[in-house]
Amino acid sequence: MKTVLVLGAGAGGIVTARELSKHSGNEEDINLVKILVFEKRETSLFAPSLPWVMVGNRKNKEVTKNITNLQASGLEVIQGDIENIDPENISVTVKGKQYKGDHMVVSLGVEQADIYNLEQFGHNFFTLKGAENFHSELKDFNGGEIAILVSSLPFKSPAAPYESAMLIEDFIRNNKLANNTTVSLFTPETGPMEFASAEASAELKGLLEKKGIKYYPGHELTKVSANKLEFSNGKTYSYNLLAYTPKHQLPQVIRKSDLAGSSDWVAVNNQTLETKFKNVYAIGDITHLETKNGSVLPKIGVFARQQGEVVAHNISRKMSNQEPDQIFVPEGKYFIEAGEGKASESGGKFSGEENKEVKMKDPAQWSHFSKWWDEKFWFFKNF
Repeated sequence: MKTVLVLGAGAGGIVTARELSKHSGNEEDINLVKILVFEKRETSLFAPSLPWVMVGNRKNKEVTKNITNLQASGLEVIQGDIENIDPENISVTVKGKQYKGDHMVVSLGVEQADIYNLEQFGHNFFTLKGAENFHSELKDFNGGEIAILVSSLPFKSPAAPYESAMLIEDFIRNNKLANNTTVSLFTPETGPMEFASAEASAELKGLLEKKGIKYYPGHELTKVSANKLEFSNGKTYSYNLLAYTPKHQLPQVIRKSDLAGSSDWVAVNNQTLETKFKNVYAIGDITHLETKNGSVLPKIGVFARQQGEVVAHNISRKMSNQEPDQIFVPEGKYFIEAGEGKASESGGKFSGEENKEVKMKDPAQWSHFSKWWDEKFWFFKNF
């Protein structure tokens, strides 16, 4: 029996494991392929819903499921920290036990690290606890300066800070705090979603301005203290409530393996996602992928899902002694919450010249419903 090791049960890992089960010929009583999923956490978090958690529109139980509920024929979840990855021999070690496979898919996601001691002064809204703690302060907020800070580049879910800012502005207005509250967004980026087309970036910037959100691009953090942010351009700003993105880096277990590339991320084949090691793949936020024009592909969940599908399909073909016949094409859409029960659909082809085909539509209720449905269907389908 063939064994596939899937490292990480985030969006990409879950899609990979379930697609492998579907294509392998596994049935309830007959398993032709063993699929081992390794995950250190007890629960699986649907990260796109974190901005909703920040403003009280979601509770913990609505955006998490126990990882042991992940089910598919031939699938086994092994919980615990991965202590060692040996891509040469396609093996991993968890709690001192080594597991060996015929194929490996690494989908561990980024490691979140504190930078400038931000955790002492604000809330990391890329974690469930940080988003919940932010909301705890927001619901008792009496007015003042609210800052959303992008602390470093690159970071996953590049629309999340903008989405959060608009949802917070909506919350402030609905709670009659607009007259004495300012919402500001600080980022080292040159513009909103700078990987997208100039048109889409301008559209999002216009949305922020229309809502009265102060936007400060080109602001690279150098120091943070209680109620004050300092930037490399010499400017300082005060705040009363702070939400921030953490530093994103490769998980340590990958950094100490032979998978880490010169880019500080994992280098893969742009089309097959295979690493320099045969039958070892990497997908999602840990990868470094460049488009045809040389720009780096943003770390967006929709890509991790697509990559999982491609890799699972091709591994299944290999195990059936057939040639892999699918490639990853960076194309897709996602939804950016804009407040007032509306969202903007954004996306397109990310491989063209200057990503001119990446568009953004005006906020609409239908797009908000589409994002809501994506969350509900994700849990229904996978758990």
